[in-house]
Amino acid sequence: MIDPEARAYLDYMASLGLPRLAEQGPVEARRFNSLRAPMLAGEVEEVAQVVDGHLPGPSGDLRYRLYSPAPDRELPVLLYMHGGGWVVGDVDTHDSTCRALARRARCDVVSLDYRLAPENPFPAAVEDAWSAVEWVAARYRKLAVAGDSSGGNLAAVMALRARDRGVPIAAQVLIYPVTDCDQGTTSYREAATGYGLTSESMGWYWDQYIPDHRQRAHPDASPLRASDHSGLAPALIITCGLDPLATEGVAYADKLKAAGVRVEHIHEPDMVHGYIRTAAMISRARKSWDDCARFLRRHLEG
Repeated sequence: MIDPEARAYLDYMASLGLPRLAEQGPVEARRFNSLRAPMLAGEVEEVAQVVDGHLPGPSGDLRYRLYSPAPDRELPVLLYMHGGGWVVGDVDTHDSTCRALARRARCDVVSLDYRLAPENPFPAAVEDAWSAVEWVAARYRKLAVAGDSSGGNLAAVMALRARDRGVPIAAQVLIYPVTDCDQGTTSYREAATGYGLTSESMGWYWDQYIPDHRQRAHPDASPLRASDHSGLAPALIITCGLDPLATEGVAYADKLKAAGVRVEHIHEPDMVHGYIRTAAMISRARKSWDDCARFLRRHLEG
């Protein structure tokens, strides 16, 4: 069964009559994604301070947006990597989610505009995210990482890299994350079409991000394939039942648990990929914001 609000959202998206991603191409896909974002988000939550800035990246400055619920206090920070298949999305498309997390988790949120594929293929996004981790870690006492979809992929990779390079990470929040390049899983077959994100679309995203199939198995692209998952930061992993990425998300939660990592896994069986930033149409987004905020407060406060 599909959530009625999710069904209405899918019906609305279908009514737009947009061409397939492969027909749109990256530039048009970004334009459509940006145009839809404010309507799907609805009225955004107020945060005491919102500031745009730039931090040094491996190939020039990277844009970020800082959300602070209490700019006069020393707060922990959440580094957020947006979703969009490594191809679309930016700090504007995920503004509502970052505002909600800052306000509800009572922490600063730094939302990163990493370089996008295909103009900047793998590992550009990974290197940009790591530059942001180092920059933020030097300025805050306590740091967590988070992201949705491809941003969840980057957050998972950052948690692995931080462990290996000695940067303390207090928590990781992975919202329907990409964790593996295998496109033959059960959920890729069972949720191939009809639920927003399609298996064909994910194949297109992978082709833009990493055209060379041999590179896709690298742990910086498929964190499920890392040789060691022990010693990672506590993780909240949210998966959706009607999502091609469900199988790999569940597998990542299981892999972390088996390695002794503290994991909270929330499975939304009647929900579709992408709902976290559609609060104007799918109220479950607010429930998930609260789930993330409770987890973050538990690991960032004190």
